[in-house]
Parts: sequence; structure tokens; C-alpha cells
Amino acid sequence: MKDVIITVKKIACYPDLIKEYEKSETSHCDMKVGQTFISENAAKPNGFCESAWQNLFPYVFALSSGSTDFFDGWMKDKRSAMISCNDGFRPVSFLLEAKDK
Repeated sequence: MKDVIITVKKIACYPDLIKEYEKSETSHCDMKVGQTFISENAAKPNGFCESAWQNLFPYVFALSSGSTDFFDGWMKDKRSAMISCNDGFRPVSFLLEAKDK
């Protein structure tokens, strides 16, 4: 299996939605733009957000297994994917890139 590099590319925040709908503002994402993680054998990297991992895992698994060209070629690099977590208040966009060992 290939390693998959996971890079935090963008973090959004919607204070208006947080104020209107979130029960408490104590929860937050501690990811940082530019932060990278390595998934070995499609395993969740240490310290990686569990909720985000649930969204990324199918793509990480596919890339680590050699799959390419998701959704009819929407990525310039066929061995990559841009996937976001499902946090409606603070979504994070991740670039996934398969690397040969």
C-alpha cells in the first residue's frame, strides 16, 4: 500500500452559524493550515481528528490501494483528492496525495 500525505489546505469558520446554532463555542478545530500528516497502510495518523478521518478514510484507502482519477478526473494530479471534513461551522479542506514507498 502507498502512503498518503494529508495536508491541511484551508480552514473556514462561520461565526454567524456558530452564534445562531451551536450550543457552546467551546468546541473547535485545532488543525493549522500547512499541517501535514502521513497515513501509512490507510491508518489514521496519530493526533488526527476522528470526525475528519471518517470523511477522508474512503479516499485515503482508495489512494493507498492505487486508485486514481476520482470523479472523472476533477483533480489535475490523478493520484490526489481534495476532501473536506463535515463540520458545518468550521470546515477544513485537506489535500490527499498518494506517494510511492
